[in-house]
Amino acid sequence: MLRSALLNVMMKAAQKAARVLKRDFGELENLQVSLKGPADFVSAADRRAEKVLKEELMTARPGYSFLGEEGGLTEGSDKSHVWYVDPLDGTTNFLHGIPHFAISIGLARDGALVAGLVYNPITDEMYVAEKGKGAFLNERRIRVSGRQKLTEAVISCGLPHHGRGDLALFRREFSVVQEQVAGIRRFGAAALDLAFIAAGRFDAYWERELSPWDMAAGTLLVREAGGYVTDLDGKDAMFAARNIVAGNETMHSAILRMVQQGA
Repeated sequence: MLRSALLNVMMKAAQKAARVLKRDFGELENLQVSLKGPADFVSAADRRAEKVLKEELMTARPGYSFLGEEGGLTEGSDKSHVWYVDPLDGTTNFLHGIPHFAISIGLARDGALVAGLVYNPITDEMYVAEKGKGAFLNERRIRVSGRQKLTEAVISCGLPHHGRGDLALFRREFSVVQEQVAGIRRFGAAALDLAFIAAGRFDAYWERELSPWDMAAGTLLVREAGGYVTDLDGKDAMFAARNIVAGNETMHSAILRMVQQGA
């Protein structure tokens, strides 16, 4: 894998922010006795990681705009480029000491995704992709799964948060999908769900109530790994619709049809 200057910038930023997250993750054990302490601590960890990412990315590409989960939009002089950054995707997992979370960095040029990175600091798995150049996991080329039978498929999904989202709608969708597939998983980190699709670990994935920084990097990863990504209407408007379905061609079509049936 030949790294471009752009990917080197993104990887350096992710690795620097990862050191912050790994240190803070190691401190969580000391805070579990307090109900308020861990949540406040994780929020601070989130902000610290985003600060590092913003400084690194905007120093390397000073004109680009930056949209982060914590700090919102910082407009740059170059309106054609936007970073989409989630410094800690899988916050609840992090809070509970579950080592399944990631840094997610996506870059769009004139509205089209051109680069993406998803990195789990604990497993040291780094997924990267550039438009037209394929998707990679730690230097190894990855592809979406080749499974064609729903009865052999493992599907990932998201669940509505407490007090947010339409739980009744999700239950209908879940019921339709569950009856036709080998298994359903809910791991709690959208960026990693999409990365797992790109690596062929999951066969398809759907979720509602997402933000652009949750989906940007993973969307490009899946597409560069040979997969399909749309919103739940089958259109390329995931950011506006705030929902997503992804998978290989067969599984994407099947899950899209089933979720629409459940709705």
